[in-house]
Formats: sequence, structure tokens, C-alpha cells
Amino acid sequence: MADYDAIVVGAGLAGSTAAYCMAKAGLSVLVLERGDAAGAKNVTGGRMYAHSLEKIIPGFAEEAPVQRKVVRERISMLTGESCFTIDFGSSRFKDPASASYTVLRAEFDAWLAGKAEEAGCDVVCPAVADDLLRENGKVTGIIAGDDELTGEVVLLADGVNSLLAQKAGLKKELSPHHVAVGAKEVVELSSGVINDRFNLNDGEGLAHLFAGAPSQGLVGGGFLYTNKDSLCVGLVITVSEMAKSAARLPDMLEAFRESSPVKPYLTGGKIIEYSAHLVPEGGINMTPILSADNLLVLGDAAGFCLNLGFTVRGMDYAIGSGALAAETVIEAKEKGDFSNATLGSYKTRLENSFVMQDMNTHRRAPDFIEHTPRMFKEYPELVENILADMFTVSGPSKLMVKKALPRVFKAGLLNLAKDGFRGSRAI
Repeated sequence: MADYDAIVVGAGLAGSTAAYCMAKAGLSVLVLERGDAAGAKNVTGGRMYAHSLEKIIPGFAEEAPVQRKVVRERISMLTGESCFTIDFGSSRFKDPASASYTVLRAEFDAWLAGKAEEAGCDVVCPAVADDLLRENGKVTGIIAGDDELTGEVVLLADGVNSLLAQKAGLKKELSPHHVAVGAKEVVELSSGVINDRFNLNDGEGLAHLFAGAPSQGLVGGGFLYTNKDSLCVGLVITVSEMAKSAARLPDMLEAFRESSPVKPYLTGGKIIEYSAHLVPEGGINMTPILSADNLLVLGDAAGFCLNLGFTVRGMDYAIGSGALAAETVIEAKEKGDFSNATLGSYKTRLENSFVMQDMNTHRRAPDFIEHTPRMFKEYPELVENILADMFTVSGPSKLMVKKALPRVFKAGLLNLAKDGFRGSRAI
């Protein structure tokens, strides 16, 4: 008899959600987390769309350590000399069903793992899952150091670089085209200063994305998120781009932090954390085999993340995949069958959910973003030149169309048409 019904590797959002849901259904569950605590190894600093967790724990934000509810969105295109920003705020963002929150994952992941423990899970930290335990070719649990822990099913929620999924033959080695490297700083500021600088009320937050100069022409961009009493500021650049560039990510982050559109927000702040990590950005093209006998893959390990330029999503997909993995395991427990004949329904559940529907809808987005370098240099410069012409008065004026057309022709009408068509199909 197995020690547990299910062993979950990784106490991130996917793993803890799956563990919570399985324990609530009465299954015996073990969660192994390699960090000193849940969230200790997760440095993602940003924003969580709440809809998926709201369905599992209604009103969760009233008790969870969320930072601020995002009520304003900003997107900026930067060159070395200018900044063009779209700033949008709406009371619609306050609806719990469509709300989003800035979070610090060390705090939030610890809370969610705690909910799983309250539901009856065993959560062990730190515990490194070194390999899958097999008997007669069948996965029967996990090898962790000198310990062998048995379970009817193993859920791999161990992040984008899931070595266990690779060892199981479910996932290929990471391609540099499918992942990005992110670097982030947490800058401490008082809540009052943050409110004043961003024109926010207590509890209100802002998400700000940057394109153009921050990535120095490479495929990627910058971000800034407001927390209760700190700001998260950072860059995310595709690994394939970094590999062919002489630029160093820490230097790029410093230049971004010191740039005129960003520096005023950080003035007087104290850097209290610096971190870097890999981000899955290959979309559906990097999705591995999701199930096998006694095995499931979920969250970042399954590549469930989308960067569309105006939204960056992954946390809600992790939570959604965790809940669906739990449903699948509960069904397998009822049937007494943990083979892929039953666990394969996980993929069907995903395909019928927002997770795979979104991944399919935007299946062209990663390729479009990676292979349209004009978005990161030429187009920000085009916008800069048009707007500079529009707002500069130095003598007789021309019709706006006569000012803009030479700029458009220089960028290339064919390029604009081609990129606009491809972009409309991708994002």
C-alpha cells in the first residue's frame, strides 16, 4: 500500500492548488518543496489574475496576503529620448470575478501552502525530489535524498525547468527560444509615497509594462508593479536573444531603473531584494506530454504562460491547471485506476478550460513576438517621431498626414501591413 494517494513536487501555485483540492476531497497528499518554505524559491514579482482562485476559494483576497488590487494599467513605448504611454483606469477592475492583484510570491505561496496544510496535506520543506521511484517500470513515488516515498500518483509542479518531467520522457530539454530570463528588484517605499507618486488610494495598485529601449532592441520588455510598501521593477528578455547579445542583463536592468521614465518613481527607495529566474514563453509550442501512467505535469512545468505584450499571464494558468489535475486524480482514486487511461482525461479537462483555450487562441503569439524585432526598436522610434512632429511648433504648420506619411514610408508600408496582419492573428 502506498504511503500517499498523491505526491506533489513543488509548492508553487499549481502544486499547492492541486494539493488543497485533493485534500479537501479526502485524499492523502504529500507536498515536497525544495525551498526552506513554500515560496522561498519563487521570485516572480508581479500580478495575479484572480478569477481561477476565486472559483476555488471564494473571497480569498480578504484573507490572502495580496498587495494591491490593480485598478490602473499603463503601457509605455520608450526610445532613448522619449516615452509614449497609454494610461487606463476603470472601476470595472474592482469586480472580484475579474480583479487582479499584485503579489509577492514568497508571502502568497506560503499562505496557499498553508491552506493546503489546513485541508490535511503534509507539506515538507526543504525537500528535494531527486528522482522518480519506479518498480517494474511503473512510477510508484519519489526518491528524496535517502528517503523513498510512495504514492499512487505523482504531480510534477516543479517549475519551468522540470528535470523530473525530462527524466520521465514527458518533456524535452528547454529551448532558448521558449524561455526568457527575468531580473527583478524590490524597492522599498512607504505606502503613502507610492500612493502620491502613482495617484492611488490605499489598496489600489498599478501595473506598468514597457517596450522598446528597456530591452535595447532585444525581444523583451520591462515592468513595474506597485505593492503595499514596495515596487517591483524588472526586465524579461528571451534567452535566445541574450545569448547572441553582448549586453548583460544586470547592466540592462540598471539602465532601465535609471531611465527618466522610471527613476522618479524609485527616488528615495531602498533595494531590499534582487533576483532572477527563467520564464516559460513558448506558449503551446513548449507544452510537454501532460500525463502518463501515475504522472501528471502542471503549471510552469507544463509551459502554461502567455506574454502578449499588454498582458503577462501564468499564475492563473498555474492555479487552473492545479485544480484540473486534482479533479483528474480524484476521479482516478474513485476508479482505483491511476493509469494514463484515466489520467489522460486531464488533457481533455485542460482543453475544455480557459487554460488550453487561451494557449490555442494565442498559439501564434510567441513566434510573432520573437520574429518581429521591429516592435522593439523601429516602431517605438516611429511613434516617437510622429508625436514629436505633432507637438513641435517651430514655424508654419503642415497637415498631420503630411507630417506622418514620410515617417510611415521610412518604416515601410509593407512591413507595417505584414506585421499588422500577423499581429492581428496572434494577439
